[in-house]
Order: sequence, then structure tokens, then C-alpha cells
Amino acid sequence: MSEPLWLVFAGLLVCLVLSALLGYVLRRWVSPDKDEKSDQEGYIFSAVMGLLALLVGFTFSLAIDRFDNRRTQVLEEANAIGTTYLRAQLLEEPHRTEISNLLMAYVDNRVMLGKARPGPEGLELAARSDALLVDLWKATVSAYPSIEETPLAITFVNTMNEMIDMDAARKAARRTHVPPQVFALLFIYQIITAGVIGYVMTGRNGRKVSAFLLFLFALSVILIIDLDSPTTGSIRESQRPMEDLQQSLHAQPAGSYDPEPAPQPS
Repeated sequence: MSEPLWLVFAGLLVCLVLSALLGYVLRRWVSPDKDEKSDQEGYIFSAVMGLLALLVGFTFSLAIDRFDNRRTQVLEEANAIGTTYLRAQLLEEPHRTEISNLLMAYVDNRVMLGKARPGPEGLELAARSDALLVDLWKATVSAYPSIEETPLAITFVNTMNEMIDMDAARKAARRTHVPPQVFALLFIYQIITAGVIGYVMTGRNGRKVSAFLLFLFALSVILIIDLDSPTTGSIRESQRPMEDLQQSLHAQPAGSYDPEPAPQPS
């Protein structure tokens, strides 16, 4: 959802309150002198609340699964880039330095892209990420003849492919959301439940409990939407694995792993 979360929360809460008031008015119209809940009404209330809890739990599990998948992919991509960088140190010059520098630039860009909000900056970072992948593959093609006859050829190309595949996987994960039909059903069912609460809850204490429940209903939906919004929400997957990799690569530039020269005899 592109709307601000506070606006969605306010709109949903207003709808729930109106539905509860409608249920309250309906009760006063049907049974104007009846202030106590019957056993049958209590059973209906329990059943409706139980079904709502199942629906909220199901939707939350979909959102949290997608969030965990995005978080795991950050680590997997960092591992793939790190492995590619280490294997690039086995290449001959100038391929080693060229690919190492491209990988460092790619990681720098990925860290910024992972934190970017929708807008021109995010689009520019995404375009630069795609361009760097093209440059990395060109550099790999250029370096391949120098390692074609060695075991490094297959392993290096495989890790480079894995790194490129992770880019596509992270893009797909950020575009995957809880189906809108599930949210629509959740909204409708919460509004119906609010009406049942307004009909069943009686007395001053009942109205206080009703208001608290309606607030929790709206809050639960906002939490689910936040989890399901990888670029606009406040709950976002941590970029810590990529940040750690960024620090490691800049601390170990190309040539850092070369063996120390043998001491000259005195």
C-alpha cells in the first residue's frame, strides 16, 4: 500500500467505530430494555472473535514469512559477493583489481539501495546496480581466458552467477506481497466483527472494552501492512550483513592477500 500507515490506521479505526455504533444502535432498536448479554450472544461473540483471530494469524504468518525471506536473502547475497571477491583475488592482473573494485562499488551501492525509499534516488541506485552487474559480467568474460584451463574457472563463474541470481531474487522478494484479496477479506471481517462487538457489549465497562478491542484490531492490521511493505514501511530487513561485508572489502583491497615477500638473506 502506498498510503501512509497513519492514514490507513485512522481510516480503518473510523470504519470499525462506525460499525460498532451501528451494532449498538441495532441492539437498542431490537431490544431497547435488554442490557445483559444472553448465553447465545456470548457464544456468537466467542465464535466471531475466534475466526477473526485465525484470519489475523494467517495474514500475519504470510507477512512474516515474506519478511524473513527478505532478511535471509541479505545474508545469502553478502555471502555470495564475499565468496566471489575472495576468488577474484586468485585472478591475474589487471583482472583481479578491476573485478575487486567493481565488487566493492557494487556492495556500496547495494547497501544504499537496501535503505533507499521509493523515489528518484531509489530508481537511480537500482539502475546503477544493474549497470554494475553488466560491468562485472563483462570483466568476468574478459578474465575467463586467463583461467579457462584451471579449476578456478568453474568455481569463479558459478559464484558470479550466484551473485547475479541473488539480485534477481531480492528484486522478486521485494515485489511479492500478501495478496490484496486477503487484506480485503481481513478488513471486511474486522468491520463485521466490530458490528458484533457493538451489538453484544453493554454497559459502560462493555463500551470501554469495545473501544480497546477496536484499537487492537486496527493496530494488528497496521503491523501486518508494515511487515508487508519492504520499501515504505518502518519495519525493514536489516542490511547488517552487507554493511559488515562492505567494511571487510574496503579493509582488504585487491592485493591484500598476496603472500609476504620472502626475507632476503643478510
